[in-house]
Amino acid sequence: MGGDFMKGKYNAQNIAEWFLNKNRVQMNFEDSEYITNLKLQKLLYYAQGYYLAKKDTPLFQDDFLSWEHGPVIRKIYDKYKVNGAKGIEYNEDFKIDIDDETERILEEVYEEYGQFTAWKLRNMTHEEMPWKTTPRNEVITKEKIKEYLDDRGEV
Repeated sequence: MGGDFMKGKYNAQNIAEWFLNKNRVQMNFEDSEYITNLKLQKLLYYAQGYYLAKKDTPLFQDDFLSWEHGPVIRKIYDKYKVNGAKGIEYNEDFKIDIDDETERILEEVYEEYGQFTAWKLRNMTHEEMPWKTTPRNEVITKEKIKEYLDDRGEV
């Protein structure tokens, strides 16, 4: 794999904003909490994995690093680290055009993983092969993420 495989249709910031906007909308209808930076990272990780497993191509080009608390995209972490462990209040107009098929996958990921706390998601990633087999601070390859989710057969 290489070349176009690594490009991705969106960038991680687009998808992060999709999750933050989805969370904001949901909070209008039911009792839920803001997404923290840690939880956002894990939602992005599972979104990338689901997309790779279903579409055989990455959702976004950005790489995850194997940090102490699980997979992290550095630039997303840096953008939201000012929030610390508090939830991220997303007050911007969401204007990113996400195609229907991608939206369905993101909805599925949000439905499946959005119910869990950041710490539960962190612990889940710590039990999974991509994080466990990648040295700390190294890139978790897209191939490794795809292979793991393909092998699980749940996607």
